[in-house]
Amino acid sequence: MSSTSKKILVLGATSGIAEATCRIWAQQGASLFLIARNADKLNVVAADLKTRGAAYIGTAVIDLDDTESHPELLADAVTSLGGLDVAYLAHGVLGDQSEAERESEHAEDILYTNLISPVSLLTWLANYCVKQHSGVLAVLSSVAGDRGRKERRGRRRQRNACGTLRGGRGSRPRTTGGRSRTRSPSSPAAAAASDARPASPSRARAPAF
Repeated sequence: MSSTSKKILVLGATSGIAEATCRIWAQQGASLFLIARNADKLNVVAADLKTRGAAYIGTAVIDLDDTESHPELLADAVTSLGGLDVAYLAHGVLGDQSEAERESEHAEDILYTNLISPVSLLTWLANYCVKQHSGVLAVLSSVAGDRGRKERRGRRRQRNACGTLRGGRGSRPRTTGGRSRTRSPSSPAAAAASDARPASPSRARAPAF
């Protein structure tokens, strides 16, 4: 692993937008640690990124709803990377809005994945960045959080809450040399473009963290 390559932790690495962004980071020679819950998909993504030029690929298969595992998981990932420059949080679910309105258990499951789990992850990561006086926390949000669609109001509230949390956690790293970013792209190409606008493959570039 190159000591000069950017060290990036990706949580929810098999999401389409995360994968598209990681492909560009891989082409830039970044070192990546990928976390996802589907082992087969994760292996495919990891192999693809390696062929695209990633300096290092580490992986972990886990359901990120298991918040008790977060401290050990994140510590192991940072150790594997040899440090941390960017933590990219692309973990979340859409859920079924109509079912969530009928069944409180389903609503609670969605809330746990989209809010409680990110709270746990971002708290540990923010503390790490504060101690290191560096690092970027990048949270992939959703355009559903900005639009008033009735059928997505549950997701909108969760993403707004997560964005507020990210802003609060992010204010601590900023005072000690770190940064935080929230991205709400409309497509994988948009996530890969630094200005978060849809871009052709020839114009796309990784977020400028």
